[in-house]
Amino acid sequence: MIIGLVTAVAASACYGTGSVLQAVGSRKSALREAASSPDAGVTQHGGPSLSSTAKAAVTWEFMVGTVLDFLGFGLGALAARMLPLFLSQTVISANLIVTALLSIKLLGIRLKRPEWMSIAVVCVALVLLATAAGHEGSGDTARSTHWWLLIISVVLMAGGTVAVRLMGSKAAILAGLLSGLGFGAIGVGVRILDGIDPFDLPTMLADPALYAILISGGVGMYLHTVALQIGSVNGATAALVVGETILPGIIGVLLLGDASRAGFAWVAVLGFILAVAGAVAVAWFGEPDSHGAATPAVDGATAPVQRV
Repeated sequence: MIIGLVTAVAASACYGTGSVLQAVGSRKSALREAASSPDAGVTQHGGPSLSSTAKAAVTWEFMVGTVLDFLGFGLGALAARMLPLFLSQTVISANLIVTALLSIKLLGIRLKRPEWMSIAVVCVALVLLATAAGHEGSGDTARSTHWWLLIISVVLMAGGTVAVRLMGSKAAILAGLLSGLGFGAIGVGVRILDGIDPFDLPTMLADPALYAILISGGVGMYLHTVALQIGSVNGATAALVVGETILPGIIGVLLLGDASRAGFAWVAVLGFILAVAGAVAVAWFGEPDSHGAATPAVDGATAPVQRV
């Protein structure tokens, strides 16, 4: 349990730091695009073009952030095998705290009292969850569950990507929710993946859950990048937390055998609700105001900072 918690916290730190660096890279890239041409890198629907997203992805800040995301993915996958999903996914979603604190230094953001209170709520909720968490389920499920995970992942990621492209600049919340569902599917997929213990590569390669993990992870990362580029990271991040925590937590309890300690079910439920509510509040109260700081000039351009 202790090793699993430490692993989940480390994954959360990697994800949170990576998100801030990716936001810095995305915004620098967007400023350069805007400085060269007002319509550069924008689709007819007002969203970022594929070329604009690609340019954001090759900034050094974004690349370092991506490396941290991959490290966080590995640590998160390990935590999902060692802890109940309602605990591991919630701890990982607390990367919002890391993001909020680092954004003070890297993005020039000033946290308000409601944001600090929300961070405190998340910390209390994580203590409640750690206290209430019991054994994690075995992850043994019918083969059809593996196929359903793959099918649902393909439909959500493919259909969601099309919808985000069509909605353009209004798709921040949808992109955030879909990326969160993608990251949540990774947690479920890692738990049920065959061929891990004992390690058996042919068995792993034959498991549909592996491809659900790869598709959800790849497309989820892309949608997360789009949400950062669009700039409405407050609602987008709140939606990501909901998608990443609630559904995997429910699946873990109902299908995978995750459980709380005897007599502590109410503590686990309370902690889960407080953690999600607090994480959403961190993002929600991060609404930018008209007197916020500005990002440093990039090639002579400036833009208002939005809170992360």
